[in-house]
Amino acid sequence: MDRGVLLHDELQVCPYLVDQVARMPLYRQMKPLTLAEADVRFAMAERRVGWALYKTECPECSACQGLRVLVGDFKMSKSQRRVWNRWLKLGDRLRITMGPVSWSQEKLDLYNRHKLGRDLVASGDGVLEAPGYVGWLVRSCFQTMEMCYYLDEELIGVGVLDLGSEGASSVYFYFEPSQEVSQLSPGVFSVLQEIAFCRRTGRKFHYLGLYAKDCDRLNYKAKYYPHERHIDGKWTIVTQNK
Repeated sequence: MDRGVLLHDELQVCPYLVDQVARMPLYRQMKPLTLAEADVRFAMAERRVGWALYKTECPECSACQGLRVLVGDFKMSKSQRRVWNRWLKLGDRLRITMGPVSWSQEKLDLYNRHKLGRDLVASGDGVLEAPGYVGWLVRSCFQTMEMCYYLDEELIGVGVLDLGSEGASSVYFYFEPSQEVSQLSPGVFSVLQEIAFCRRTGRKFHYLGLYAKDCDRLNYKAKYYPHERHIDGKWTIVTQNK
């Protein structure tokens, strides 16, 4: 399989684990990938940045594992059910739209409020500008969609999702960091909405990206059961936390 044109392949400080060295070769795709080709790349635990794909190939660490939810067998936990019901109680105040991924100043402003409000901006980085947003999320080698969440007609969340024929891969979700919205657990609700979308459209897998047990930014993904983790090149089912 042609992985594309190699853009970057250097050792770097791990963005997830302290005192670890990461290697994430980045390959630019030279043509749009079909839905079937997307499934193949998702199954390799590859992730997307614009038109480029990468996966972890770290020299001394294998803590990061791809994780995918088994859509047909998934059942909400009690806490996830509470989050779901909390949003449903919003009634007509809540509106969710789905369509092709796009850029707007409103979305960019929300993205930057999310990053700044949740202290997710790396040292030395400023706010994201329009070209960076478009280059990362909008320009895509996959068929890509977005789910937009509105509360009282105000945009409060955006989820970007890459599509295959059998699976969908969550690229990123950002939301309004206000107390009113944060206390609704929008991140949990967005995952549940994406799983529901996969179920409605007959997709078997919802890919949540990388999981690492010792990284709080990644280990929340293990709360969606049953799921599989990409370990030593194979997908291994996990039906309880371990």
